[in-house]
Amino acid sequence: MGTLSLVLLLLSVQWSRAQEDPLLPFSEHLDPEHKVRLKWGFDEIQGTILFELTVDTSGWVGFGFSPKGGMTGADIVIGGVGPGGRYFTDRHAGGNSMPVIDQQQNYKLLSLTESNGKTVMKFQRSISSCDENDLPITNLPMKLIYAYGQTDDITYHSTQRGTKELNLLKYMPRVNPPNSSFFDITMVNFTVPAKQTYYHCKIVRPPTFDRKQHIYRIEPVITNPDLVHHLLLYRCPPSVTEPFEAECYTSLRTNLCMETTAVWGVGGGAFEFPEVAGLPIGGTVGGFLYRLEVHYNNPNKSAGRVDNSGLRFYYTSELRQHDAAVLGTGLAVNPGYAIPPKAKSFLTYGLCDTAYIPEVLQTPHDLQVFSAMLHTHLAGRKVRVGHFRGGKQIDLLAVDENYDFEYQDVMNLGKTKTVKLGDKLLVECTYNTENRSTLTWGGLSTSDEMCLAFLFYYPAMNLSGCMSFPNTTALRSEMGMPSPTIWLSLMTNTTWNDTSINQYQQTLKRISQLVIIADSFNNISRNTGLIPDLSVMPSAPCISGCATKSLASLLLCLAVQFMHKYY
Repeated sequence: MGTLSLVLLLLSVQWSRAQEDPLLPFSEHLDPEHKVRLKWGFDEIQGTILFELTVDTSGWVGFGFSPKGGMTGADIVIGGVGPGGRYFTDRHAGGNSMPVIDQQQNYKLLSLTESNGKTVMKFQRSISSCDENDLPITNLPMKLIYAYGQTDDITYHSTQRGTKELNLLKYMPRVNPPNSSFFDITMVNFTVPAKQTYYHCKIVRPPTFDRKQHIYRIEPVITNPDLVHHLLLYRCPPSVTEPFEAECYTSLRTNLCMETTAVWGVGGGAFEFPEVAGLPIGGTVGGFLYRLEVHYNNPNKSAGRVDNSGLRFYYTSELRQHDAAVLGTGLAVNPGYAIPPKAKSFLTYGLCDTAYIPEVLQTPHDLQVFSAMLHTHLAGRKVRVGHFRGGKQIDLLAVDENYDFEYQDVMNLGKTKTVKLGDKLLVECTYNTENRSTLTWGGLSTSDEMCLAFLFYYPAMNLSGCMSFPNTTALRSEMGMPSPTIWLSLMTNTTWNDTSINQYQQTLKRISQLVIIADSFNNISRNTGLIPDLSVMPSAPCISGCATKSLASLLLCLAVQFMHKYY
C-alpha cells in the first residue's frame, strides 16, 4: 500500500507539472500571508492580457489597478460564486465607497470556480484602456489592489485588502530556490586594445558538478560600462578540450564554439528563467567547455583600460521540469551583404525553416519559446520575428518597433509560444542609413550591421543555429553582374536614391536564400528557401461586453451573456 501511495504521489506531482499553463507564465502572491495569488500572461502583439486570481475565500473577490494604491480612480473587477451562480462585473471607484458598475464592460470572464475554500477567477482584458473608466496597462510598475469577503454580500472588506506594485509587462521574477549558489565566467585583467571595435574570446572550463544543476538566473558583471557593448556565452563541441584566449574569429578553436547559451546587450539587466525551465550544466551535460565573447566598443580608442566583465550564473540542484536552451536565428553574419546609404527604411531578412532540423538531429521536437533578444547595430530601427505555418503567417513571435541600440534586453514574450517542426521563422530588420554616404556591410564592427534574434525555449535540443543568407550567385545574376568584382564595383559606384534602393531591396527579397541549420557538434544542413511576405498583425479590438446607458439594461445584458456562457 505504501508503494502504491508513493507512485500515486509521484504521478500527481508529474500531473501538476504537466498542467503548467503556457498562457500564464508569471505568478506573484499579492499578500504577505499568501492567501491571494495572481497569475498572468500577455500578448503585446494582440494587445491582450490574461489574469487568474486565486483567493482563499468562498466569498466575493476583487482585483484592480489604482493610480496611487487606494480606491480613488481605481479600475476594478468583482466576482464570485453565489447561491444564484456566478457573478462578474467591471467597475470603477470614485473614492472609499462601493465601486460603480461601468456602462462599458471591458473585462471578459473566462472561468470562475469555487472549491475547498478557494475562489479562482480567470479573465482577460485589453492592455490599452477602452473607456474613460479603465486604466491602461503600461511598461512601468503599476499599483495592483485586491480585496475579498467571506460571503457573497459585497460589503466593506475590513482588513482583507492590500496593494502591491508590479511591472506586469516587464516582469522579471526573483526567486531564491534551496541549495543554490553561483559562479562567474569573466575576463580576468584583460587590457582592452585601443581600437574602435574589438571582440575578445576566452574558452574556459566551468565548475564541475557530479549531478546536473539548473541555472535559473543570469546577471551581467560589467566593470567598464562605457566599453562593453555585448556579451555572449557559447558552448563548445566535445572536440574543444583546452582553455584558450585570443581575439575572436582569428583562430579555428574560437570559431568551433557556436552554440549560444547566454546573451547580454548594452542597457540590459539580469535575466531569470521561468519556473518550469532552467539552463542545464553538469552531470550528463558536463565536460563541455564554454567560450565567452565580449564585444568592446571603444570609439575614443582609449588605451590601458583593464576589464573583468562577464556573466554570473545562479544555479540550483533542485531541477526544474525542462532543460532550456537558446537558438540563434536571423541573417547569418557575413560581409557578403550590403545596405545602401541614404535609405530611410531598408529591410533585410533571415529565414529559419524548422522542417530541416531533422537533417541534423535524430529526435527533434517542437520548441516552446518564452523569451527573445533582438539584435542589430547602430542603423537598426525595428526588428520583427514572423511565425509561419502551412504557408501562412500565424503570428509575430517577437517585435521591437522602436529598436534602441543603447537598450538591448532579453524580453519576456508574455506567454509561451509553440513553434512546431515545419514552421518557418522570419527575422526582419529595418535600417535607416540616411546619414551615411557609403555602403554598410554585414559584419562584427559596431559600424557594420547584424540582424539576429536569440530565442529562449524548452525542451532543449542540441541545436546551435537556424539562419539564412541571400544566394550571392543568384543576386549577381539578377543584377546582371556575374563577376563578384564587377558586382562590388557596381554597388560602390551606384547613385543610391529611393528608386535604386527599392529595386535592390526587392531583388534581395525575391532571390533564393541559403538556409543553414547547425547542431551542437557543428553538423550542418544546407538548403534553399524563399522569403515569405511578412505582415504587421493587427491588435485585437477592445474586449467589450455590454455598452448601455442605463443600469437596468446593463444588468439585462450581463444576464444574457451569463446564460449564453454557462447554459
